[in-house]
Amino acid sequence: MYTQALNLAIDLLHRAQHVVALTGAGISTPSGVPDFRSAHTGLWDMADPMEVASMRVFRRSPESFYNWLRPLAYTIFDAAPNDAHRALAQMETCGKLKSVITQNIDMLHTRAGSQTVYEVHGHLREMTCIHCFQVYPAEPYIQGFLEGGTLPRCPMCDHTLKPNVILFGEQLPAQAVMNAWHETQRCDVMLLAGSSLTVYPAAGLPVIARRMGASLILVNKTETPVDGLADVVFHADVVEILPRLATALENMQ
Repeated sequence: MYTQALNLAIDLLHRAQHVVALTGAGISTPSGVPDFRSAHTGLWDMADPMEVASMRVFRRSPESFYNWLRPLAYTIFDAAPNDAHRALAQMETCGKLKSVITQNIDMLHTRAGSQTVYEVHGHLREMTCIHCFQVYPAEPYIQGFLEGGTLPRCPMCDHTLKPNVILFGEQLPAQAVMNAWHETQRCDVMLLAGSSLTVYPAAGLPVIARRMGASLILVNKTETPVDGLADVVFHADVVEILPRLATALENMQ
């Protein structure tokens, strides 16, 4: 199954000089991390994002944010990289994939071994005090909250710490977005994996890449607005397709 599409995708990747991957929630759902927009199971299907994950709510009631975050944080810290994450790390190791641009906050790409990862929606690796702006490693504070219910507080000024994930009403991380933009302009193949491509500005990157002459390879279970622009489309699970691409590329070295 997918033989013709696989052959075309492998050929595009093999001939490419600068491959960039853009990933979304669908690459982490096989690891048990829920996405945000799927009907009945998505996080925004069960809660109003503006009432639990906005900067306005965090400043007014950080307890509401942390109570919403609790089950997601449990899941993320317990999750392990899956075969799709490892396949991208494998492509980087063999010299084909130059970077991963991800919309995910779960850090599974770096845990899988990917070295160059641009997290345009932030991550749970660090926390920042919203008063004095000191930055701290996140895991001990979040684990303290998960185990004892104590809100993470800044050791310097005792204000509430916020994970370095991007909430509604907050600016995206400038350096990560700038790097993603530069990588999009440089790539000759963009590999789109597990993203519905409906959230901007990340959803606009494939269009920019295409305008710059890049080929697009899309792997997603459902249709996306970019399907018509892509050279190869797999409506399939990322854990089925990406390892096959990575193995084929490694065998060509």
